[in-house]
Amino acid sequence: MSDPGIHIKKLPQLEEPLLIAGFDGWGNALNISNGMASYFIRHFKAQQFADLNPDIFYRYDEQRPRVVIEDGLLKTLASPGGSFYAAVTEADQSDIVILNADEPNLCWSQFVDLLFSLCRKLGVGTVITLGSMYDNVLHTDRIFSAVASTEDMLSQLRQHRVNAISYQGPSAIHSIIQSEGTKRGFECLSLWSHCPYYLQGTTHFGILSHLGKLIAQLGNFHLDTEQLDKNWDTLKEQINTLIDGNSELQTLITNLRKEKAKGTTARLNGKVAGGEKIINLQDFLDPNN
Repeated sequence: MSDPGIHIKKLPQLEEPLLIAGFDGWGNALNISNGMASYFIRHFKAQQFADLNPDIFYRYDEQRPRVVIEDGLLKTLASPGGSFYAAVTEADQSDIVILNADEPNLCWSQFVDLLFSLCRKLGVGTVITLGSMYDNVLHTDRIFSAVASTEDMLSQLRQHRVNAISYQGPSAIHSIIQSEGTKRGFECLSLWSHCPYYLQGTTHFGILSHLGKLIAQLGNFHLDTEQLDKNWDTLKEQINTLIDGNSELQTLITNLRKEKAKGTTARLNGKVAGGEKIINLQDFLDPNN
């Protein structure tokens, strides 16, 4: 049942599943893509059923294995990679396949072939890839954009105030999944969250909550985001305290609000504005919080 690229332990039995893919790496600003996949896994108590072969899809000199060494003894060594999880939802709702992975460095075509082969075995009809980019937006904004495989899907997204993407430039793994999936008859959607460029080094729970609700509406399943909302209330208070104590940040955010009010805020398409003040929350916040 397994392929050298994907080791399948046992195929789950699912009802009308969709696949949600969250990748760490280039398209994971404020840990939205990877964080959303992780939240789905925890919330639904999803069961791992397959793993990517890191020797095929990853360059260890680009994404080095992580080690834990204590008092001269090697305790753990973890390679880059990814896993597939299955989540069974309530009756009359769509079940979910979750891919939580580092973005592959190598063999994208082989990766996509294996991905859609697995989708066919599981009966998946819809594939949603998640990404996030830094942009000229506020930490209180909830702005999403998308690439869809059909005009009908784009129309549905507009009803949820999701913008259609117009972009030229470097691509992530999401684009080849979108391209090949559409050719093979899958309904494909790539959802991108716009994140405030002046925040780094944290997970934006507010965006995660809004994104989770959006995906649940599109995917026909229920998702409780109460814990994400509580986490965001705590984080927002900490962010506001930091901003209140920094006049440069206050000026930056005031200017962003003015531009937003005039409708002239420019999209950065993933590029961080050079020379601007950045909050790296890892420098301020308790990592155990």
